[in-house]
Amino acid sequence: MRVARLTGTALEDALEDVARLRISVFRDWPYLYDGSMEYERDYLQAYRESANAILVGAFDGDSLVGASTGTPMEDHADDFAAAFDGTGHDLHTIFYCAESVLLPGYRGQGIGHAFFDAREAHARALGRRYSAFCGIVRAAEHPLRPADYAPLDPFWRKRGYEPVDGAVATFRWKDIDRPDETDHRLQFWMRRL
Repeated sequence: MRVARLTGTALEDALEDVARLRISVFRDWPYLYDGSMEYERDYLQAYRESANAILVGAFDGDSLVGASTGTPMEDHADDFAAAFDGTGHDLHTIFYCAESVLLPGYRGQGIGHAFFDAREAHARALGRRYSAFCGIVRAAEHPLRPADYAPLDPFWRKRGYEPVDGAVATFRWKDIDRPDETDHRLQFWMRRL
């Protein structure tokens, strides 16, 4: 297993694989995302356009089995600026740690920590004061919630992240059990670097 930081051309070259991973991993609880390559290509364009984007890839041989991405928060301002209104945080001080997706067979080996370590180091190198990400808010009684589901909140808190009061974004996507797209609430978590 190898974890590597990718930027520039190497990042761009890996984005198709990242799209496939996102579709696969986010299909499971709690995201229940019924994604498409067309949507993914459009979403991942932000990483092609940001000079300060990072992709941290987990590789088994030459195969990408996990990925996490990040950019300065202002590169996602259209999506997230409203969520931070009234919080007192300047978007230009925040590094956005976007997805962390890892195939199930590779979990529990410290790769999640490696993903955060690399993105936080990148954020510090860019002079950012905060690192943030968002996680979906789902009802505990949702019918598709697995009985053995363990939330990631303890992992995030152990890394120093806390929910940001009032910082909630709304996104639309199609769930695997729905015929159409619906709104989803995502709570921001943040820590000082």
